[in-house]
Amino acid sequence: MSTSDTHVQGTHRRSTDRPGSRSRGFTALLVIVYGIFAISATARSLVQILRDFDAAPLAYSLSLLAAITYIAVTIALVRGRDGSGAALWLCILELLGVVSVGTLSVLAPSLFPDDTVWSVYGIGYAFIPLLLPLIAVPYLLRRRRQDEGRAATPDEHVA
Repeated sequence: MSTSDTHVQGTHRRSTDRPGSRSRGFTALLVIVYGIFAISATARSLVQILRDFDAAPLAYSLSLLAAITYIAVTIALVRGRDGSGAALWLCILELLGVVSVGTLSVLAPSLFPDDTVWSVYGIGYAFIPLLLPLIAVPYLLRRRRQDEGRAATPDEHVA
């Protein structure tokens, strides 16, 4: 048996088959998508603010807020565990922002002479701004519960 093989509760399992390896891959995917949105929302908001801030100050400021949110979530996901409280709360705040700005842009479009990242729930980005937190929040909650469950059970002996 190689050093990467372990026996856990009478079953033979390779270390690459750990339950968390799949979730780390999904976390990496979230980091990539949030990172792309951090870059694109930052570029969009800076161009809008530097080019023509007076035309739509609310919309452009909200685009900058979206960019800052994406940057913060990306950093929280990279630095924290999958069940990171910071990442979870930032994703919840992101969802509240997307829903609030999306609803406001639908009900009072005159407030938004130009689109934000979150206008009409992210329609300009194929609704990904709405889908991201709807996917990330349940995932982070599940990972958090799994982490808490592992911390509550005593370590298994590896033979």
